[in-house]
Amino acid sequence: MRKDLVWKEYLSDDERYADIINGVCFRGRQTLKAARLKVYDPQGRMTERRKRGVSPVTKRREITRDTVRKAVFGNGCFIVGIEAQEETDYAMPLRSLCYDVGTYGKQAAEIRKAVRKHSQGLSSGEYLYGFRLESRLYPALTIILYTGKYWDGPWTLHDILDFQGLPEEIRRLVPDAGIHLVEIRRLKDTSVFRTDVRQVFDFIRFSDDKEKLRKLTVEDPYYRNMEEDAYEVAAECTDAEGLLRIRDHHRKGGKIDMCKAIEEMIAEGKEAGIREGKEAGIRGTVSVLRDMDIPVESILLKIQKEYCLSPEESWKYL
Repeated sequence: MRKDLVWKEYLSDDERYADIINGVCFRGRQTLKAARLKVYDPQGRMTERRKRGVSPVTKRREITRDTVRKAVFGNGCFIVGIEAQEETDYAMPLRSLCYDVGTYGKQAAEIRKAVRKHSQGLSSGEYLYGFRLESRLYPALTIILYTGKYWDGPWTLHDILDFQGLPEEIRRLVPDAGIHLVEIRRLKDTSVFRTDVRQVFDFIRFSDDKEKLRKLTVEDPYYRNMEEDAYEVAAECTDAEGLLRIRDHHRKGGKIDMCKAIEEMIAEGKEAGIREGKEAGIRGTVSVLRDMDIPVESILLKIQKEYCLSPEESWKYL
């Protein structure tokens, strides 16, 4: 999907990636520096095997996140993926868990390979399973950026498990797993973000309130000199096709003036409304005159004079 590609391009900037992590995980504290982010190969993944009809042939569907980074802290690190989501996925706790388990599986496979390559001194269990007593996996985390109107889906794995009729002890014994989901349109405060992530999130959350959106873009100078990939994310996530269509009109030096683009889109809307009103007026006049059995020639002359139409233009209303 185009929106996925737009988000991937936008999040390829490590300053933004670190900003989202700091804003979501550390409440805006600048704990993680962009320089500490390392590219992490997302190809370590879980897969689903799907049968096609009754055929024994199976089809593998890859379950991967949009973007993944390794965040380094001294000798330690954790793996963090960011996933943009527009529609409610009612199996999101399972999907998020699969992302993280896939990351653990990739790390375990790498450890297994290294352990068996240097097998001297291993116990039978260590060699058999390819995991030393002291082997450790890096923690994995998935952040979900939800751009839809309202998240009414589940927040934990237990929310989608059917415990009906089972003893409460079973529920307590089954491990739960929550999701880390950010409802962008319901954010109360975006000041925890320091890059243009804040402006993109603000544009999305105010997109349904035209007055607040107008005030936002007028008062914040960033919108007059907006990075193109940020502009595209903001426009795509608010389904503002008009902004995408006219972006070239307001591009300068690789950046776009969002304020002027909005002004042009509003002007186009007004012109379209005027045209529609004129069209409705002409058709209404023609209908009334026809009901009065006025000759076609007289109707043509009437609408040509009243609406400043050429003879060719006037004929299309009859």
